[in-house]
Amino acid sequence: MKVLLVDDHPLILSALQTVIKGLGDHVNVVGAGSGRAAREALQKEDDFDLVLLDLQLGDENGFDLLTEFRAGYPALPVVVVSASDRASDVIRSIDLGAMGFVPKRATNETLFEALHMVMSGGIYVPPMSIGSDATPPVNGGRRRTDSMITAPGPLHVVNQEANGGSFQRQPSLASLGLTPRQTDVLALLLKGNPNKLIARELGLSVETVKDHVAAVLRALNVSSRTQAVLAVSQMTQQYGDFSAWRNGNAS
Repeated sequence: MKVLLVDDHPLILSALQTVIKGLGDHVNVVGAGSGRAAREALQKEDDFDLVLLDLQLGDENGFDLLTEFRAGYPALPVVVVSASDRASDVIRSIDLGAMGFVPKRATNETLFEALHMVMSGGIYVPPMSIGSDATPPVNGGRRRTDSMITAPGPLHVVNQEANGGSFQRQPSLASLGLTPRQTDVLALLLKGNPNKLIARELGLSVETVKDHVAAVLRALNVSSRTQAVLAVSQMTQQYGDFSAWRNGNAS
């Protein structure tokens, strides 16, 4: 596995390189200390399997670079590794196409778990509380008013007293009561596919897909696709792999 690590702090860059190499002898890590160096690395070598991206770079806005990488290299997963642990930054990163978000204060074990999940096709987000007051405007638009999602876990990203609430366990995937077709729609929704592509993939009308998406969001008790991704990611961390559950639900 070949990893591009983008961070403008030399000590952190070196430390993360050492940590990631700990995944095994098969891991090759290339460090880039700036957005420009990251671009040059991607242009020079086309065999990267993963990008780990810091949001605070001296020469770049990390969100802008994330958007650029996702547009230019859509098959290359990007995981944000940031000193920030704000729910708004997690949501915005996932909105822009990141396949994971790991706060820098997380443990090595959490980082390994996140990378394993992403390389297995999943999306990793830290357990957190997401409220409308933490949700940023998307693409320069109006501020969303998403409902609350809460989940526990080994990584406490949001102080529960500061948010005036308590963490609750997410329901299991099996308890959602989704039909096999709704499960198929959810799987494609998690990949970021728009309704038209989901309809084409499943041989359904766009209107039927809209109905299925609405049912899935209701089952998850969320009001947006991004929150659906976050909720399912936290469920899989608690209850197991989404693909295994999907295969069982389809039978």
